[in-house]
Formats: sequence, C-alpha cells, structure tokens
Amino acid sequence: MAVEVGGTGAPQGPKPAAAPTRASQRATVLPQPSGVVSPAPVAGSARAAGRRRTVVTRVDLWSVLKLSVLFYVCALLVMTVAGIALWMIASAVGVVENSEQFMGDLLSADDFRFLSASILEGGALIGLALVILGVILTVLAAAFYNLFAQLIGGVELIVQDEA
Repeated sequence: MAVEVGGTGAPQGPKPAAAPTRASQRATVLPQPSGVVSPAPVAGSARAAGRRRTVVTRVDLWSVLKLSVLFYVCALLVMTVAGIALWMIASAVGVVENSEQFMGDLLSADDFRFLSASILEGGALIGLALVILGVILTVLAAAFYNLFAQLIGGVELIVQDEA
C-alpha cells in the first residue's frame, strides 16, 4: 500500500494496479503491529477522510548509513569552508598577526607564526574523525530504534491531507 500526501483533500478511492515503479517500491507502508487499531473517521468530516496513520516499525540501516555519511561529509565541507573564510577575514583585519605577536610575547619567542596549512590539516583530520564518530553513532541509534520498535511497536505517524 503506497501512501500519498497532498492533493485536493478529497478522499480518493482505490487505484487500479499498475506496474511497480521505483518510487512506489520505496513508498511502501510496513504492516501495523497486532493490537493497534486505526481510528475511525468521523462521519461527514472531510478532514478525517484525508487522515492516514502509519507506524514505523523498522529503519533500514544501509539507508541510514548512506544518508548519515552524506550529511556529515556535507557538514564537514561547510565547516571547512567557513573556517577558511573566517581565517582569511581575521588575517585581513590583522587579528592573526596580533595573536601571533601576543603568543610570541607570552612564549618569549621572537618569530612565532601560525602555520595555516598545518592548522587546516589538523582541522580536517579532527573533522574526519568526527564524521566517522557521527556516522557510527547514528547507525547505532538506528539499530537501537529497530530493537526497541520490535519490543514496543514503533513510532506512530498521522499524516493529514491539507484541504
């Protein structure tokens, strides 16, 4: 059974069977656990007729892995570009030079300099470690969700068509 969201808000009857497409294969609803009863729509209510209830009882770990890798790598790229932009702005304003002078005075070093390439490399390595850690934690959380959903029945979603 495919779930459709949106449309005119009018209840739609059963549709004729068509050849399965890639989108319809992905938009399947898992069966509801036993003992769960769907609420009956109120008679004469157009809003109740457009309401659908779905219970998410399992999350595919491979999909979670792919999506989390994509998300965390994009977050790393955004943070790297933002860090480079902030470094260039700070360098142009003179904040980096003042910081180097302060650290040189603090350490009694005459020629203290920040190595921009080393800082960027270190930040990228730390970011890569955080990406790996984030992906592992996200997949682990999805695995725990699957385990707990088997015990308690999953998360119930109620989707309502706008009128």
